[in-house]
Amino acid sequence: MTEPETTRLVAWSNELRRVHTRIRAALDVTRRSLRDEVPDQQATRDLLLYCHGFCTALNGHHQGEDRSLFPAIEAAHPQLAPVLRLLRQDHSMISHLLQGLQDAVDRSASPAELERHLDGVGAIMESHFRYEEKQLLAVLEDLELAAEVGEVLGPL
Repeated sequence: MTEPETTRLVAWSNELRRVHTRIRAALDVTRRSLRDEVPDQQATRDLLLYCHGFCTALNGHHQGEDRSLFPAIEAAHPQLAPVLRLLRQDHSMISHLLQGLQDAVDRSASPAELERHLDGVGAIMESHFRYEEKQLLAVLEDLELAAEVGEVLGPL
């Protein structure tokens, strides 16, 4: 095996960590925009933008995993099927929570309500990321998957 191929194999675990870090940062920016909001149109537009960007990034990440990463892991490691099933269930739950957040933003919910939505999404997201990293990072060190990072881990 040549050096670049080895680097690419190891990179899937690094890429997953990077994507999780970027999504955590997007949640933080969204929370800060909510806390700093003043009642003017620009602040409301900023919040809409941050929430939309965060929701899109997190959903895109999970869709990429469901479409490309998890099938490749299951093919190489069938014993991980129960883990992958739980992760997919988390994806579904997070998607539902994100829709609730988006609906609250669209109807201009109060900052307190938006904060509750962000807290719920953040708690489940963080639990999911920790479990996913604990269960999959070692597997990703050796996973052979010839695909673009954005296709596999989302558009971040």
